[in-house]
Amino acid sequence: MNGAMKSGMTNLAIRDRRAFVSGAFFLTVAVFFFAVALNYVPGTAARMGPGYFPRLLAIVLAAIGLLVMAGAMRPKAGIVRLRAWDLKGLLWVTGSVALFAFLLYPLGFVISLFVLIIVSSKASPEFAWKGALANAAVLIVLCVGVFVYGLGLRFPLWPTLFN
Repeated sequence: MNGAMKSGMTNLAIRDRRAFVSGAFFLTVAVFFFAVALNYVPGTAARMGPGYFPRLLAIVLAAIGLLVMAGAMRPKAGIVRLRAWDLKGLLWVTGSVALFAFLLYPLGFVISLFVLIIVSSKASPEFAWKGALANAAVLIVLCVGVFVYGLGLRFPLWPTLFN
């Protein structure tokens, strides 16, 4: 190979593997949800059908994935290798979501959110009680405001153990 071809090929190398894999994951999820949304009537922008928003969201997610993947291959991108999976962190986060689902109706939205946020915070190596409690306070206020009062979802706010 001549020198020009070699330098052209090295410019296309994946330099930031973490970003590339993240972008590929975004793209994979987007393609999956776009394919699922094909079963729904899309409608138009003026009269949206049930397939309109999922398709639009899948297109945006795919574009983000492609941009992240392209950024990972830029010559100026730092060289970043993939790290081993953090199974402990994955279990903390997955467990907190499952715990939220089991606790929502007996303990209510506020307490279940509190448990979710504190337990999932344990996934971070920088876990600190002060930060987790502050995060919980802010997120609970935002979630109650958005989901209960803004969207009108009917979650019990407080425990219903004795109802």
